[in-house]
Amino acid sequence: MAQEKDIPLNKGRKAEGQKPGLLIIEDDEAIRTQMKWALAQEYEVFQAEDRETALRLLKEHKPAVVTLDLGLPPFPAETREGLAALSEMLTEDPFIKVIVITGQGEKEHALKAVAEGAHDFFIKPIEIEELKVVIRRAFYVSQLERENRRLEREVSIQPFEDILGTSSKMEEVFAVIRKAAPSEVPVLICGESGTGKELAARAIHRHSHRREGPFVVINCGAIPENLLESELFGHEKGSFTGAHMQRRGRIETAQGGTLFLDEIGELPLNLQVKILRFLQEQTIERVGGRAPIQIDARVVAATNQDLKKAVAEGRFREDLYFRLGVITITLPPLREREGDLFLLANVFLQRYGRERGKKVTGFTQQALRVMSQHTWPGNIRELENRIKRAVIMAEGSKITPADLEMPTGRDKYPGLTLKEAREALEKTMILKTLEKNKWKIAPTADELGVSRPTLYELMEKLNISAPGRK
Repeated sequence: MAQEKDIPLNKGRKAEGQKPGLLIIEDDEAIRTQMKWALAQEYEVFQAEDRETALRLLKEHKPAVVTLDLGLPPFPAETREGLAALSEMLTEDPFIKVIVITGQGEKEHALKAVAEGAHDFFIKPIEIEELKVVIRRAFYVSQLERENRRLEREVSIQPFEDILGTSSKMEEVFAVIRKAAPSEVPVLICGESGTGKELAARAIHRHSHRREGPFVVINCGAIPENLLESELFGHEKGSFTGAHMQRRGRIETAQGGTLFLDEIGELPLNLQVKILRFLQEQTIERVGGRAPIQIDARVVAATNQDLKKAVAEGRFREDLYFRLGVITITLPPLREREGDLFLLANVFLQRYGRERGKKVTGFTQQALRVMSQHTWPGNIRELENRIKRAVIMAEGSKITPADLEMPTGRDKYPGLTLKEAREALEKTMILKTLEKNKWKIAPTADELGVSRPTLYELMEKLNISAPGRK
């Protein structure tokens, strides 16, 4: 059976004032009619009884979500037509969410379909209210993934090729980089480990007048103190035991370019003096040498320490701090970059999927949930490493919490009954959302997807009250 009525091309995608498009693929006309009757109020419903009709409607109307009965003609007792339809639909639209509807005793077929890219499965007999919840969730995930894809395309053409982000905090960072890059003054980049400080330094270099010159990196915390001076400033032949030849230091090799001093807070005080002199005079002397060497290099430094505190404690020179921090850029931690987590996650997923030649199309709903709840202490570096591992370990088309080595709700509440664990999770989510919305009930209820009366009932049940109230 084809569609119920003529609909203009592309009406399957939700536009302002339109219902989102839902495609029902089912060879039983009675079930199709029942589902359409139950779902038509929320969705623009298209119907197909076989694979050929389904693919035609998919190409014509581009629905975001599909329900699929695996037993389709001409082999309704088998799953080959349904699985073939699933494969062809995912080829046509990798972001489409296919919900497999299967009979009792056929769960293994549904699990096989999920392994091959289906979003979820539902076992007959169909409970409409439960199916509505599954469908709504599928539309939400589809919208999220498509938005991430759109944002990825946008950031792919932004001038900071390796720094991805569309959050307001990252837009502020980009604005400072744009202004700082053309100048010649030193820049101090602050931020937690894994936030991308070296990427920001490289962006400054690439957008400066020195872009054709070298970009020289030295990690002040990774080189033993007794070798660091020679590494920075070079040495003359015979200046110390083992100095069999003259050697240029990193500062000298940055001539005409940019010198990036990573972990500047680890620099010993005696070398801080020499770096300060270099910044003031633009000259250095090699270890064991006396002739000043003129250096034309811009300095960008980075730290994950609180340098103001280090100055107060006498571990970092105040004059060097002010000399380095003519312009200061603070990179926000990933947990504060609203909306950037899944953008970055999808970029890494596609990157490492291509590298490994694996067809991993996205994340399971549970994986998305645990990722959003994680605080990401290692920031972008942790996210990238977890997804790199997950792509290697994944056995299906979707990344799971186990692939990411991230605990699920069950792992977080050992020893509790299902009811106790559910209440603990509800309380955590409600408190977190209330705090985010400054204890305002309406926006909290909206974000949690419940009514205000329901939220009040949950708060009373879980003994949640606003600060200062009993």
